[in-house]
Amino acid sequence: MRIFHGTTEIAGQMGILSSALVDKGHHSLGYNTFHSYLGYKDFLVNTNEQFLEENQTKLIDEYDLFHFHYNTTMCREFSDLEKIHAKQKKMIMHHWGNDVRFHEQAKINNPYAYTGDSPPNETMHDRLSKVTAYISEAIVQDYEVYEYVKNYYKKVHVLPIAIDLKFFKPAYPSKDKKVPLILHAPTNPAFKGTEHVEAAIEKLKEKYEFTYKRIEKMNHDEVIALYKEADIIVDQILCGSYGLLSVESMALGKPVVTFIRPDLVSTFPDQLPIVNANPDTVYDQVEQLLKNPELRESLGKQGRKYVESTHCKHVVVNKLLEIYCQIEKNN
Repeated sequence: MRIFHGTTEIAGQMGILSSALVDKGHHSLGYNTFHSYLGYKDFLVNTNEQFLEENQTKLIDEYDLFHFHYNTTMCREFSDLEKIHAKQKKMIMHHWGNDVRFHEQAKINNPYAYTGDSPPNETMHDRLSKVTAYISEAIVQDYEVYEYVKNYYKKVHVLPIAIDLKFFKPAYPSKDKKVPLILHAPTNPAFKGTEHVEAAIEKLKEKYEFTYKRIEKMNHDEVIALYKEADIIVDQILCGSYGLLSVESMALGKPVVTFIRPDLVSTFPDQLPIVNANPDTVYDQVEQLLKNPELRESLGKQGRKYVESTHCKHVVVNKLLEIYCQIEKNN
């Protein structure tokens, strides 16, 4: 197959999925119009909306399947979808969270939820309505996102975040390290709950000796090098699910602190090796890791195994190809 990914690169996923599809013998490339300091570049054409709009006819002819991301397509008003549909090409939409996280709905099962990055409800509804006039199936990374879109599509598939493990050699925390390093890397402090994390850190400094680093606005390769030095990584404690930072941290063999909504715990594989913390419990959960070096090492090893079985791109791409085949059957 010739597979188009576009047009918003989230957490490097267009590039990672394309690389895995190429490994399987397909042609796959991401066209990205969202440019950030993270600097994703593999299996990507970093371009702009004007280029895609002007070249949509050529691209529609060139590709067999269109895998769109973050509720974006080649044209701002989704006018390309009718043309792709007319050519009988296959399409699927991949939602990632803030593109569809309806504000009041997010609070129903999660009093901590931050939705400041999501558009107004009316905008999200309007965009979803336009997309689903032509796209009947969607992909989400987990059941936190699933709830927001399940009533818009004929079918919604859950596909875990993918990671290329060849870039992540584990560096497990040493039990003998006297001054552990805690890292927190908020792309958006309000979304990640940074104020609550750092309030707990300041309180913990009164009792324990450790180093704390907050990482911001560094490209992806640079932050991975810093993650390797960490003994504890605190990710997002408001959303109710885990993201790429948690996956990358577990791949490096690090214990991860993040918030998993109680009602969603059972939707993940058994024995999810994450230290579950919200703003009310983050102090206690980080303290547990500071007091127990053996636990840090044990969770690091469990996390690496979990990522190998759940998030390795070769595992994920097999599930993705099954989804692609189902689109063929359902249309």
